[in-house]
Amino acid sequence: MFLVAGLGNPGPRYADTRHNFGFLAVDALAARLGAEPFRDKFSAQVSRARLGPEELVLLKPQTFMNLSGQSVQPAAAFFKVPVSAVVVLHDELDLPFGEIRLKQGGGHAGHNGLRSLIERLGSPDFLRVRLGIGRPPPAFRDVADYVLARFDPEERPRVPALCDQAAEILRDVVELGPTGAMNRHNARKK
Repeated sequence: MFLVAGLGNPGPRYADTRHNFGFLAVDALAARLGAEPFRDKFSAQVSRARLGPEELVLLKPQTFMNLSGQSVQPAAAFFKVPVSAVVVLHDELDLPFGEIRLKQGGGHAGHNGLRSLIERLGSPDFLRVRLGIGRPPPAFRDVADYVLARFDPEERPRVPALCDQAAEILRDVVELGPTGAMNRHNARKK
């Protein structure tokens, strides 16, 4: 069993913002897998689906980004999912928009959602699907304003395909294992 958590902020004010890229990717995965309808549990919206022989618990924390661990950790404990089988989809400033990378473990790099997960799970060793949003242009004086802004008009049409790509990466995590999925998807395109 895998626990797949997409990070974001609840409510219409934050819908379609860069910081909600994880929510958007989990929604795409749920649609692709024909997942159960989302319901409220663990201070989150929760669904379940199957991917081949594996059961997936899909989770969208409703605690706001900075407290994501307060939702993910109780769900992981309830379903008895080890940290190594927790997969987190999140926006990533350190990757250009459109790049997606899979990573096992690591620090939080200033991402408060990841910081909360590391604190509550007691380990940084979960898988991360890093959804590149790039660094803010000079027009943004504050990184928070940038991540909480909606995607630019040039970016928005690409978001569904990127969410589908994230779903493919999840499929490969299940079928090939984390290392095989990283080898397939993290290779630099020439």
